[in-house]
Amino acid sequence: MRNPTFLFVCLLGLSTAAIPADTPRSPAVNGDRIQQHITDLSKFGTNPEGGVSRVAFSDADIAGRDYVKKLMQDAGLAVRIDTAGNILGRREGSNAKLPPILIGSHTDSVPGGGNYDGDVGVIGAIEVAQTLQERGVRLKHPLEVVVFADEEGGTVGSFAMIGQLQAAALDLMTHSGKTIRDGIRAIGGDPDRLAEAARKPGDLKAYVELHIEQGAILDESDIDIGVVEGIVGIRWWDVTIEGVPNHAGTTPMNRRRDAMLSAAEFALAVNRVATSMPGRQVATVGRIRAEPGAPNVIPGKVVLSLEIRDLATDKMTVVYDAIRAEADKIAQARQTPFTFTQLKVSSEPAPTDQRLQRIIAKAASSLNLTSKVMPSGAGHDAQEISHIAPTGMIFVPSVGGVSHSPKEFTSQQDMANGANVLLQTVLAIDRGELR
Repeated sequence: MRNPTFLFVCLLGLSTAAIPADTPRSPAVNGDRIQQHITDLSKFGTNPEGGVSRVAFSDADIAGRDYVKKLMQDAGLAVRIDTAGNILGRREGSNAKLPPILIGSHTDSVPGGGNYDGDVGVIGAIEVAQTLQERGVRLKHPLEVVVFADEEGGTVGSFAMIGQLQAAALDLMTHSGKTIRDGIRAIGGDPDRLAEAARKPGDLKAYVELHIEQGAILDESDIDIGVVEGIVGIRWWDVTIEGVPNHAGTTPMNRRRDAMLSAAEFALAVNRVATSMPGRQVATVGRIRAEPGAPNVIPGKVVLSLEIRDLATDKMTVVYDAIRAEADKIAQARQTPFTFTQLKVSSEPAPTDQRLQRIIAKAASSLNLTSKVMPSGAGHDAQEISHIAPTGMIFVPSVGGVSHSPKEFTSQQDMANGANVLLQTVLAIDRGELR
C-alpha cells in the first residue's frame, strides 16, 4: 500500500496525519478537517451526478468563495480581494522585510466537474495556515494563501498577478454568462485597476501549489507524492483539408478526393508520430467538422484540431514537423491539400524550480512517503507564477486518473499526505533551504 501504517516524523513538535488514531501523538494536519471542508465546499454548485458545476463568476462560485473566505478567517488569516478578484489571506511573519511564501490554487470548476481539482490545493493551503496557528508556530516570512480567480477559463487570476492579463481578454464571454470584465466585478475585483494586482519578480519568496494529479500515474504506480518537474507547453492548430464534394452514390471510389478519408489518415498519423518518438510528448486530434456534412455527399472540406504538448519547446517543434511531413504525404496521395493555422491559444513550457523539487522530495521522504518526479500534462496557475517567483508543485493521486468529471476522487489520506508535504515544504523554505 502507498501509505505506511506508522509514520513518526517530528518537526517543531509536529507529526504526520498518517499516524493511527490510537497513537498519542497528534497529526501535523487534520485529515478529518480537510475532508469535511472538501465536502462542505462541494455543496456549492453541486450537480445531480455528484460533482460540481461551479464555473467562475457564477452564483455558485461566489458562494463557494464566501465559504472559503470564512475558512481563511478561522485560520487566522487577514483576508482581502485584489483588483483581479483573487482572494488572499495573509499571516504575518516575524521579519517584515522578508517576502511572503505563497500557497494555494483555485476553487472554480469546469461545467460538470468534480470536487477535488483545485479545491484540494486551496483547502490544503488553508489547513497549513490553521495548523501553524493552532501550534503557535510563527514563520519568519509572511504566509499568503491564494484562491486564484477563473483558473479553468484560462488562469485569469494568475495572469493578472504577473501583469499579463490583456485588456482584450476582459471582453471574452465565460460559462457564467458574464464577460471576464463583469465577472471580476461580481467577485469583488476592479478590472479598471488590474495593474494593482500585479506582482513583480522578487515580491514572492516562492509559490507552491498542491494539486491532484489529474492522471493515473501515481495511482497505478502506488506512489504517494508527485514532485512536478514542470508544466507542459501547449500548441494548437486548425488543420483544413480541401477535397472535392460530390455525390456519394454516383462517384466511384477510385475517383474521389475525399477530405474525410484524408482526415482519418491524418488522425492516425498524429498518433503514430507521437507514440513512435522517445519522450513524453502527446499529440491529439480532438475536434473535427466535415462540410457540407450530409450523409449522401462526399466531404469536400474538413477542419480539425491539432494539439501538441511537451515540456520542451524544441520537442514540440520536432513533433509538429514530423506531423506536417505525414500530412504532405497524405495530401499528395489523396490530392487533398492541407493548411495549418496556428492559434493564439498556446502556452510555453514552465519548468518548476529545481531547488523546490528537491525540497518537496525531501519533505515526502521525511514523512516516509514515496515520491516520483513527473511532468504536469495539464495547465495550472503555477505555470504563470513561475515567471515571477520560484515555483513548485505537489501532486497527490487521482483514483483511476479521472478528472474534470463528477467521478473525480482523491482519498482523505492522500489529501492529508499532500498537505503534510506542503507544510514541511513551507517550513523548509522559511528555514532558508531555498538557496
